[in-house]
Amino acid sequence: MADVPQLWMRGETRPTERRAPLTPDDAARLVAGGVRITVEESDHRVFPLEEYAAAGCRIAPTGSWAQAAPGSAYVLGLKELPAAPDRLHHRHVYFGHAYKGQSQGPELLRRFASGGGTLLDLEYLADAEGRRLAAFGYWAGYAGAALAALHARGLLTAPLVPLPRAELDARLRAGAGDGLRALVIGAGGRSGRGAVDALTTAGIRVTRWGRAQTRALDRTALLDHDILVHAVLTTHPRPPFLTPADLDTGTRRLSVIADITCDTGSDLHLLPVYDRLTDWIAPALRLRDTPRPLDVIAIDNLPSLIPAEAARAFSADLLPKLLALHAPDPDPDWLRCRAAFTAALSTLPEQLLG
Repeated sequence: MADVPQLWMRGETRPTERRAPLTPDDAARLVAGGVRITVEESDHRVFPLEEYAAAGCRIAPTGSWAQAAPGSAYVLGLKELPAAPDRLHHRHVYFGHAYKGQSQGPELLRRFASGGGTLLDLEYLADAEGRRLAAFGYWAGYAGAALAALHARGLLTAPLVPLPRAELDARLRAGAGDGLRALVIGAGGRSGRGAVDALTTAGIRVTRWGRAQTRALDRTALLDHDILVHAVLTTHPRPPFLTPADLDTGTRRLSVIADITCDTGSDLHLLPVYDRLTDWIAPALRLRDTPRPLDVIAIDNLPSLIPAEAARAFSADLLPKLLALHAPDPDPDWLRCRAAFTAALSTLPEQLLG
């Protein structure tokens, strides 16, 4: 480990990604703790670059981490890496989405294996009981349910644009009293709680399902709601909650699905009624026209629609673990995170490792 602890926060490649894993205020706390931080320029990050400079961070051009970041630095981000460089030799901290059988997983892991780098996937930064220590779940659930409510009322316009929470809530309240009914599966988790809060703000009657209800799934009851918000995090395959045949049931009331998990392309996909994600340009995908229209919303960066609130909450959770990266003794939570990467590498076909 270098004498001076270093973090390098890269600019996100996706134009719709306006969040940051670290806020200027929390960056200042790390700098005060002796961490050297470099922040890349970004034309779409919600926090102005000048605030990071005022916090004591160095500024670098977008995408310069591959050539300029020291080998001892942790490269911090949120979403996908660019296609180059082919060989990754740094220690990267971000959401890799590569361990659950996702189609892009083997290629990403190959890049780390060939370059000798490490992926510390934030999805696997958890305590000894498996509880995630830094997550956007609440705001993902809030935004996803809000989009579903607006779409069910015919008020969702595209392309989507980020909104302050106060403005989003005002739009949700505008349609209250229309008798819509919503079901949130996984209502007790972070995402589920966010979804329930958004639907409640919208004045929509909410049914909450947890483990007991999913163990003995009542599909007839599920289909008898206008909106379904799916917020179940699973780590092993299980029977799906809906199949294509269910959508053709003549008594189906369901008209909008918001899938917060977005596990398409994986054997963990519990809603195999759709096979591709939606996005800010086209947020809703039509699944059926009869017996009544049914659309799905499956956007994999939902919290970026409420970027400031989501980033502040996430950064506050992550701050102590970023400090722990540079502690004299190895942090057990990061060790488990690294172990998940090592286990994932062991599943790569030999020809990819060669």
